[in-house]
Formats: sequence, C-alpha cells, structure tokens
Amino acid sequence: MTIKSLLLGSAAALAAVSGAQAADAIIAAEPEPMEYVRVCDAFGTGYFYIPGTETCLKIGGYVRFEVSWNSEDTYGDDNWDAYTRGRIEVTAKSDTELGELTSYIAMQAETSEYPAATGATDDAFYFDEVYLQLGGFKAGTYLNWWDANDLPGELDALGSNRVTAIAYIYEGDAWTAGIQLDELTGEEYLGTFTGDDPDLGGGQSVGLEAVVQGTFGPVSAELLGSYDFANDDGAVRVITSANLGPGTFYLAGVYSSGYNFYYGGAELTLATAYAFNATEKLQIIPEFQYFWNTAIDAEGDFSGPDYWTAGATVNYAITDGLASKVSVAYDDSSEAWGGIVRLQRNF
Repeated sequence: MTIKSLLLGSAAALAAVSGAQAADAIIAAEPEPMEYVRVCDAFGTGYFYIPGTETCLKIGGYVRFEVSWNSEDTYGDDNWDAYTRGRIEVTAKSDTELGELTSYIAMQAETSEYPAATGATDDAFYFDEVYLQLGGFKAGTYLNWWDANDLPGELDALGSNRVTAIAYIYEGDAWTAGIQLDELTGEEYLGTFTGDDPDLGGGQSVGLEAVVQGTFGPVSAELLGSYDFANDDGAVRVITSANLGPGTFYLAGVYSSGYNFYYGGAELTLATAYAFNATEKLQIIPEFQYFWNTAIDAEGDFSGPDYWTAGATVNYAITDGLASKVSVAYDDSSEAWGGIVRLQRNF
C-alpha cells in the first residue's frame, strides 16, 4: 500500500465519521405525547380538566323559543308576541387550601318585538349572572335568594332581584344558612317616583338579606328576610314543600312592611301549587295566589284593592334535552287571560 493510498483512505474515514455526527446534530426531538381532555368527576357531571391545569370547566346553557299571549292588547295593538333567547353558562371549579374556588359566567340575549311586555331586553348579550365564590364567601352580580327558590309553575309572583352583592353561605348536612349585603342604586328608591324626598332619589344605599333553608325527610322549608335601608322597609318570605302522593305540594307567603326593593307587589300574599307528576315525561302544576293591599301611597305604605290569580302549567319532556311548557292563567285585577307556549333545548 502506498503512502498516497493510506492518506486517501484515512481522509475518507474521517469524512464519514464527521458526516454522521453532523446528521445526528440536526435530528428533531421526539414530540411529547398530546394531553387529551380528561373528565373531571369531582364536582358532578359535565366537567372536564382544562389541559395543563387542575381547574375543572363546565359549559352549558339553553336555546328558548316562546310565544306569549294576553287577552288584553298588551303587545302594542296585538295580544301575542314571539321571542327567542340564547344563554351560555361557563363554570370553573378547583380545590384550594382555602376551600372550593368557583367562578360562574352566564350570558344571554333575547329578541322580541315587544321586550317590555315579554320580559325580554333590547340589549345584545349581557351578563345575567357573573360571580366568584371561595368556600362560603361569594361576590358578584347574580339573582338573589328571592329568585332562586319559588314555586315550580309560571304563575306566582314571589319576588326576583338581580343584585351586586357579597355573601357568606354555610351549608350543613340538612340545612343551609346565608347572609348577604346588596348594593342598591338610586333607581330603586321610593323617592325616585314620588319626589317627596330627593335624598332617596340619588346616591347609593345597601340592603341586607338573610336566609335559612332546611330539608327534613319529605318536607323542605325556607325562611327569607330582607331589609332595604334606603326606604326603611323590608319583607319576609316563607316557602314550604312536601312530597304528597305522586307529586309535591307547595305553600308560600310574603309580608312586606312598605315599599322596598325586595318586594313591592302587595302588603301580604299567599300562594299555593301542586306539581303532579302524571308520567315520567308529563307534569301538571295548578297554582293559586291571593294579594292583599296592592297599591302604594306617597309614603310607601300599602293600601288599595285585593286581587287573585289562578292558572296551570303543563311541562312535557319531548326528548332528552328538549322540553315544552304551556301555561295559562287568569288575572282578577285586569280580568284578563294570558299564558305562554315554550320550547327549550338545554345543553
């Protein structure tokens, strides 16, 4: 073998080794396995883990189509109106060293030719409820206890308020208690529409709510009291229910000491209903409510006529996730009939 051949062979070997090292240097790293969405069953059904976190997320809501009608010309020159609503609910939950941490956002929007008559709004999507909660402490804007628990039909008028508030809620095995401080704005004061006391028509004030709820076997009961510091009046409500036969019997009453944010419809009202489960899909709910002293004078005291309402609601589950509702009622104060026909798809 000549010197020249030896040198050429050595050079070729070195080139092969260095080429292999260069190729190894640019090989891409193996991709990490994809983290698929995991079901979170710690807070009930429908939750899943946000990838890369220990926070559980749930997305829900509904789409509603409804036709409202009244024998009076409530809707302009018409006695009926159709509207639709879309609602999106997002709930996030996680466990912390201070307790369960929750955030809740519910946005919705309605379309209606006569929004004031149907209870809809002219606005685009708006926050119906948005709050956060850590353990028993809750803060945000949401529907209060006057709305959260009422009779199962569509007839009763037992109070409903959306408030910006802070609350503390204690939950025991068989009972729940809570106290809440509400922000009350100027539009809710008596002075706004009477003009007797300008101080009540502006600025801000607060209201206080307290509730105790309990379930004892087949019987459930709630005692709710609220005080409006701007108007120096308040209201108390009691709701009871009991499982009787193939359904549930409800009895409720409200007393209001004078015009206040929480209840201003009457000085006293009593309501009753029976939710009769005819089949697994069909529920029939007759209701009756009586109101005493339904007018308000300039001082915010109740007086005036009494009246009553009566009617029935029929709920039918068409299929999983799709329900229908038909409600008919008579109002003695206006001597008018009214009602709704509704289709709602929950998800």
